[in-house]
Amino acid sequence: MSSTVPGASRPPVDPRSPHRRTRFGRRMLIALLGGAALLYAAGMTVAAARWLISLDDVRAFLVAYPGAYALPAGTPPGFPTWLQWQHFFNVFLLVLIVRTGMQVRREKRPAAFWSPRRDRKRRISLNLWLHQAVDVLWLANGVIFVVLLFATGHWLRIVPTSWEVFPNALSALLQYVSLEWPTERSWVNYNALQQLAYFTTVFVAAPAAVITGVRLSGFWPSNAPRLDRAYPAVWARALHYPVMLYFVAFTIVHVALVFATGALRNLNHMYGGTDAVNWAGFWIFTASTALIIGVTVAARTAVIAPIAALFGTVKRRR
Repeated sequence: MSSTVPGASRPPVDPRSPHRRTRFGRRMLIALLGGAALLYAAGMTVAAARWLISLDDVRAFLVAYPGAYALPAGTPPGFPTWLQWQHFFNVFLLVLIVRTGMQVRREKRPAAFWSPRRDRKRRISLNLWLHQAVDVLWLANGVIFVVLLFATGHWLRIVPTSWEVFPNALSALLQYVSLEWPTERSWVNYNALQQLAYFTTVFVAAPAAVITGVRLSGFWPSNAPRLDRAYPAVWARALHYPVMLYFVAFTIVHVALVFATGALRNLNHMYGGTDAVNWAGFWIFTASTALIIGVTVAARTAVIAPIAALFGTVKRRR
C-alpha cells in the first residue's frame, strides 16, 4: 500500500539524478539524429535536382520557361510607401498573433480573464482577448492592403495573369532546389513561384485564417444552433492551427530567401523603397525587428490588463 498522502506535493526531482540525465541524453541523441537525417535528405534533394537540370530535355525546359513570364503592360514596378508600411504592420501583428495563439493553446490556468461590459457572465482569458484584438487589427490592415492593391494596379504583380505561371513556377523551384538561383528582378517582376506563394498567402491562407478564427472567437453568436451545425467548431479548430503553421513556414522561407538572394537590395525594396544596393534598408529592418521583439516581450499581463480594461472588465485569478 502506497504511503503517499493524496494531494501532498512531490519532492523536487534532482537535476543531477541518473534518470534526468538519461532522459536529457536521449533527447539530445534524437535531436542530433533528426538533424543529421534532415541534412542528408536536403543534400540528396539538391543532388537530385542538379542531376535533373543537367539533362538536355530539362535544360530546354528551363530555357523555354526561365522562371518568370511577362506581366501585362502598365504593371507598376517597385514598392510604394503604403506597401512598405502595410508590410511592417502585417509582420508586427502576425508575430503577436502567433505568440498569443500559442499562449492560448498552452495555458491551463490563465492569470487573468476579460469580460465584455454587456455580458459579465461571459469571460475569456486575457491572452485570448489580446489574440482576438490583434486579429481585428490584422484584418483591418489586410482589408486596407487589398483595397490599395487593386486601386493602384499592384495586384498584377501577385495575381497570376497567364497559365505560363505553372511551368515557370516549376522551373523556379528546380533552380532554387539545385541552388542555381533564378534571376532576381523582384523590383519589376516576381518569379512565378514567388507570385503563387504571395497569391496563396493573401487570397487563400489569410481568408482561411479569418473564417476559422471568427468561428472560434467571441464574435460567433453564442445561441445559434443552426449556425453551429452548419459550421462546427471542430472543423474550424482542425484548420486554424495548420493555417498558422503555414504562415510561420512561409515567413521562415521568405526571410531566408531575402537574405540568400541579395540581402541589401531585397531589404531596400521593402524598407527603403529603392532598388539601390546600400545599408539603408538593412538598418530600417533591424530597427523594426527590435521594435517588434520589444513589444512582443512587453505584452504581459501587467501591461495588457489596463488596456483590456478600457474595453471590458478584467479580473485576475486569486
